[in-house]
Amino acid sequence: METAGRLGCPKRMVFGPCGGVRDDERCELTEHRCVFLDEPPVEWPGPPAAPVASSALVTAAAEGPVVLADLSVPPFDPAALRRVVAVLGPAADALLVGEHAERPDLPPTMVAAEVLGAGGRLWTTLACRDRNRVVLEQELAGLAVLGIDGVLCVTGDGRGPGVRPGVTQVFDLDSTRLAALAAGMGLAVAVAESPEAPPVAHRPARVAQKQRAGAQVCVLNHVSTPGVVRGFVAAARTAGATVPFVAGVAVYTDEASARILQRFPGLHLDDAVVERVLAAPDPRAAGIEAAVTEARELLAVPGVVGVNLSGSGSSRGADDGARVKAEIAGRLREECP
Repeated sequence: METAGRLGCPKRMVFGPCGGVRDDERCELTEHRCVFLDEPPVEWPGPPAAPVASSALVTAAAEGPVVLADLSVPPFDPAALRRVVAVLGPAADALLVGEHAERPDLPPTMVAAEVLGAGGRLWTTLACRDRNRVVLEQELAGLAVLGIDGVLCVTGDGRGPGVRPGVTQVFDLDSTRLAALAAGMGLAVAVAESPEAPPVAHRPARVAQKQRAGAQVCVLNHVSTPGVVRGFVAAARTAGATVPFVAGVAVYTDEASARILQRFPGLHLDDAVVERVLAAPDPRAAGIEAAVTEARELLAVPGVVGVNLSGSGSSRGADDGARVKAEIAGRLREECP
């Protein structure tokens, strides 16, 4: 297997590109054009990974639509974490802990222990930005011992220039190689993909290669319309991917929670819907309704087995954001028991 990253990629990726390629084809971290744009995805060199024991979320998805909800909490705040799990855990099929480039947090294994102790079913995002391979192996081993439901393997967003300046960004691995490492440790593995980030035509085939490395499910970043997801999933099937898909649903109820989703490279929202929600007499109710509508449309796409309620949900604090997502999850579960 290749171990040296592609020349010119600041994330040292072998199985690129990352999901943060800008719409004008510039690299997320530098000003030059992404070095992965002109060639098909690098193929996974080994045989397909042997299947591991399925997670509860994947098993439930075989019976009907599932709801995965982002666990959005302040960093270094176990009390807030437990409060949010108490609100959101009973409403969703599983909770997803993210990895944020702009704010470090407690180690993933410690967060996982808190969530599990509070009764939540957990998927943990693990990124390659801040950890070398040895530390990634330690975290994966710890998560396996704790018994989390699965791990979402990502390369990781780059830090902004004002966030921890002078601190090294590691990128020993990329998401595909991390997925193989996690699968080899017996964990259920999810990977992410950004359907509308350049190179759009090559991204469906990346899902097939990540599946060969060990991925069992693909979580899609936000797109402008459900039709984009429909076309992407069909193209991924043509490329050989058979994994189920969980599609991202943008959750926002005010301007701050909407704008933060719009600013990330590789993510796309329906801007007309955003402005309609923000102009509504009751943006909170309008945002919840918009999320439920988007989720319904995405769940109607063949191959999409669930949705990921993604975003903070509210700028009025983690507890309020949890209530927003719990209401959306509850409505969806009533419609799709």
